[in-house]
Amino acid sequence: MKKFLLVIPVFFILSVAFAQIPTPDAYRKAQSELAAKNYWEAIPLFKQFTDPKEYGNLANYAAFHLGEATLGANQPGQAIDALEPIIKGNWAKSEEAKYLLAVAYFKNQQNVEALTLIKSIKNDQIMAMAENATYENLKQVSASFMIANLSEFKENRGYGAALKRVLESQTILSATERAAYYELQGKATESKNVVKDQVLDIVVILPFTNSSRSNLSSIPQNDFVFELYQGLEFGVEQLKIKGTKVNMLTFDSKRDVAHLQNLLSDPAIASADVIIGPIYPEESDVVSAFAETAKIPFVHPLSNLGERFEELNYSYLFRPSVSSIADGIVDGLRKQNWGKRVAVGYSGSSRDEMLAKMLQTQLAAEGFQLTKFEQINPRNVSDFMQGLGVKSGEGSVSVDQVVLLTDDPSIAQPVFSLMESITASIPTLVMDSWLSFNFANYEMLEFPNFYFIGNNTLNFYGEPMQQFRNRFYDKYLNLPSINSTLGAELINWVSSNMSDSKGFDLRRNLDQKAFEAGRLTWGFNFQGGHNNQYVPLFELEAGELKPLD
Repeated sequence: MKKFLLVIPVFFILSVAFAQIPTPDAYRKAQSELAAKNYWEAIPLFKQFTDPKEYGNLANYAAFHLGEATLGANQPGQAIDALEPIIKGNWAKSEEAKYLLAVAYFKNQQNVEALTLIKSIKNDQIMAMAENATYENLKQVSASFMIANLSEFKENRGYGAALKRVLESQTILSATERAAYYELQGKATESKNVVKDQVLDIVVILPFTNSSRSNLSSIPQNDFVFELYQGLEFGVEQLKIKGTKVNMLTFDSKRDVAHLQNLLSDPAIASADVIIGPIYPEESDVVSAFAETAKIPFVHPLSNLGERFEELNYSYLFRPSVSSIADGIVDGLRKQNWGKRVAVGYSGSSRDEMLAKMLQTQLAAEGFQLTKFEQINPRNVSDFMQGLGVKSGEGSVSVDQVVLLTDDPSIAQPVFSLMESITASIPTLVMDSWLSFNFANYEMLEFPNFYFIGNNTLNFYGEPMQQFRNRFYDKYLNLPSINSTLGAELINWVSSNMSDSKGFDLRRNLDQKAFEAGRLTWGFNFQGGHNNQYVPLFELEAGELKPLD
């Protein structure tokens, strides 16, 4: 929308011809003063000619120019008084008079009256001017006013442009504001269940750069974002080798919410079949909101924190949510029947604190006795374990099983060292991330104390994993990290549930099966949910990871 300078067009002045009526000298003087922008001098001169009984059609023109002069003098109330009587008459400047009166209404904060009047303008050229005036006068009003009146005035292009500017100036949008924003871009009624072509279009949005990383080349290769992207890219390349029609476009969120909101107006994102990423909460909230309005599935690749997604339609966690992990732990303890006494230690991370609280409630509901419930760190975890009787030498263990909720290797190391020194078997449930710690040799333990909580656990010994590792090494000359493997598996999961043969309705395809075997992981269950609800417990048997029955 082009900017409109709120200066009354001079071309309106001196445009009057009066048939058979000589123009009074005072009227011509008023016109000269108006043309010279001597508004206060022009105002009283025009006023004396505004009586239609005395001056006939000349009164219409006098009132019209009086409106121009009073607007120039920033007196919108007087302009309204001058112009309202002449907009309904059938005379040559009635359309221009409507435009001037609309400007006066805007200046007098009577926005609804101005917008309503603009709807009655028939002349295309005058309407274009009125739309410009709409934009200039509404581009800084409240979003609540604009949204409340959108349905009534959305045909006014200046109104839509002003609302878009108002919304883009805000860092956070409400659900209603987001819906209005994407309606302006023509996305609200677009059906993403209708396949426009047979190509799987994947959009990846990740925080490649930020204030400390100014370009992509500055990302360390061991950075988890780089590793994840490398796996995603490799997964897409493998699909193409197999003949799958797939396209992946990548965008940098820059850890900047304002930049991210601008990105979402890109037509390539609007036409995607699925959006992967971003990662951080403030960014994922923005993309999740976009996905719900644009009806495009959005998948968070790494987080377990997404209980809110269960209330949405198009937002997913690739990994299990905290609630699903809690369900898996309680179900596993119940099936193994090791006993009713449980101790829970948890780190200070958001996921672990939330998970611990859920476990506290669910274990009690299932009849378990929570003998110890404590936050752990590298300094106190040994005391936590030994306080349960888990220590070297003889002693009585006061619990039947221990649950340790942490991915921190500095917490895991003293626990593992303690377990190496004891001569008793105590089932200890830990997150599957402990499998990757280089100090942990579980085969050297006298007893198989450790059991691992599934979290999209990798199937290390499957044939597809061996093929993946070999091909990945051939391409990058290094073995894939866990994040790279999860990125490739995410692409496998998307392609197995969105294709030209199955259709591109992700929700429908996920609901058709309760369990789906993974290629690089042990599997998925998204039936009726928005996260991977398959959370088994694993044991190591002869050095090989296997799910507990």
